[in-house]
This record gives sequence, structure tokens and C-alpha cells, in this order.
Amino acid sequence: MSSTALRGIGMTSQRTRERMVGRLHEQGIKDEITLAALGSIARHIFVDEALSSRAYEDSSLPIGFGQTISQPYIVARMTEILRNGKPLEKVLEIGTGCGYQTAVLSKVAKEVYSVERIRPLLMKARGHLRELRLANIKLKHADGTMGLPEMAPFDGIIVTAAARHIPQELLEQLAVGGRMVIPVGTDEQTLYLIEHIKTTSGSEYRQSKLEAVKFVPLLGGTS
Repeated sequence: MSSTALRGIGMTSQRTRERMVGRLHEQGIKDEITLAALGSIARHIFVDEALSSRAYEDSSLPIGFGQTISQPYIVARMTEILRNGKPLEKVLEIGTGCGYQTAVLSKVAKEVYSVERIRPLLMKARGHLRELRLANIKLKHADGTMGLPEMAPFDGIIVTAAARHIPQELLEQLAVGGRMVIPVGTDEQTLYLIEHIKTTSGSEYRQSKLEAVKFVPLLGGTS
């Protein structure tokens, strides 16, 4: 991809990204690190060229294979919740998709591991991320419901598809003191924050319901 494509022109310019960041701030995103991360990533390169003029709208867009790129607000909201105002070391993303959320995470975490079950999507995401020269990301074609146990524990886990229930495998891979952000539900979905808290007798998981969301379903297996 040319440097011109990365810089963008017209509706895909840096100025357009700055307007998006301003809108996110107005929508309640206050974490400056998160806002800077979204402002630094060219979202239009993660969608088909025919949709590039819509890349900075606050809406989800199709990326093929029945999947979508989440709206900027949701990407920012989940990233802000995961960060909680603190630097992130090792983060696991379930559902690489087109790689946009992955790229944003790479700006706020030291290491990002991302799992995608659909191989062609993963290959496209790898190409996008390679163009951006993001060196702190590792991708894997695998069943996201199982997490990535060989690299656990993670101090942050972000799930970009709606689970019917919170997978026990992911809970077990969350470090004490860590946070997981996950949408749960089928027809009606709710974004949950799971905190792995240290207690006098060991540790426990605390769940908080955050807000209504709409994601594609989290599926097991690979394709």
C-alpha cells in the first residue's frame, strides 16, 4: 500500500480522523490514550475500498464472511474500559476480524495476541497490520472460545463477538488484577466487564453490566 493510501485524501484524511476523535470525546470517551490510539490508525484501510468514504462514520460496516468492523464508539469504549487509565502489558483479543481493533490495542498495550477462527479474514488482517508496521502483534488462526492458554495469563482480554455465556476458558486465562470486556447474549446483548480480583482467600471474579450492544455471535471451531 502506498504512503498516499495510508495518509488518505478527502474523506479518509487525518482531518477526518480528528473529527471522529472529537465526536468520540463528545460521546463520552475521556481516556486521552484511547482517543490518541484511534486518531493514529487509518480506519479506511481496514474496509473495502467501496466503503472507504464511510470508514469514519459511527457505524459498523461489513467486512465479509458475515462479520463486521465495529463502530468507532464501541472500539473506543471497550478499549477505554480495558485500560482503566493504566498501561496494559499483555492483551488477548478474541476475534481479529479485519484487524482494526487489534491495531488500536497495539497502541495501548505492550503485547497484543489476537485469535481469529476464519482463516481468510485473518490473512487479510495480517496484510493490513503489516502495512502499518505494528510489531507488537501476534495473530493466530484458532477457536477463540478456547482463548490462547499457551500465552496466558493476560492482564486484559477483549472479546469482539457476543458469547451466549462467559467462557470458563477465558476466565482462567485472565490474570489476577486483570479485566475482560465481553458482549453476552443472543437477541439482546449486554457488554460486561469482568474483573479478576485478589481476595484474602485467593481471588474471585466480579461482573458488571455496562450497556446494550450488538455484535455478531461468538462461534467455536475454525474455518
